[in-house]
Amino acid sequence: MKSPASSVADIIESMKPWSSELTLLREIILSTGLKEEVKWGAPVYTLDGKNVVGIVGFKHFFTLWFYQGVFLEDKAKVLVNAGEGRTRGLRQWRMTSVADIKPAQVKEYLMEALKNAKAGKEIRPEKKKAVAVPAEFEMAFKESTALRDGYAGLTPGRQREYLEYVAEAKTEATRLRRVDKCIPMILAGTGLNDKYK
Repeated sequence: MKSPASSVADIIESMKPWSSELTLLREIILSTGLKEEVKWGAPVYTLDGKNVVGIVGFKHFFTLWFYQGVFLEDKAKVLVNAGEGRTRGLRQWRMTSVADIKPAQVKEYLMEALKNAKAGKEIRPEKKKAVAVPAEFEMAFKESTALRDGYAGLTPGRQREYLEYVAEAKTEATRLRRVDKCIPMILAGTGLNDKYK
């Protein structure tokens, strides 16, 4: 079995072309005493089980994710809300080269995030409103008791993922295609987004 450190190194190595930059960020983060874990396929650093910061490489940039970044002072004005209108607490510091990594500045942000985590500052997720079951799913449930039972056996979060995925489609044809795509996953007892977790 791989140790967490070797698996994190492997994950970072797979995030090309940003491997060396993410390795440097990892070293800076580990110097703060945060615990290193792997969540959602990426390195996440926690304090007492609470997510504080994560690192990940994307196609055009690599980033530090501050899970409660909304509370950071952001003196250098480097943080962005990557999910405007969807995320309330999460803030992202995007970088595109090793020159963007200023260790003292990064550490200052990390120490402030750590201080905020120790103080218990956090935005709790809002309770989500119930999602109506799309007519296309209702029809599929009537046609297959196995599908209905499989869906009933899913966690509420997985049920919501499926409902939202189908409901957000604009046309009936797209909703029907999405239901067809979901059926084998529901029957297998998996969530729509399990492969990303």
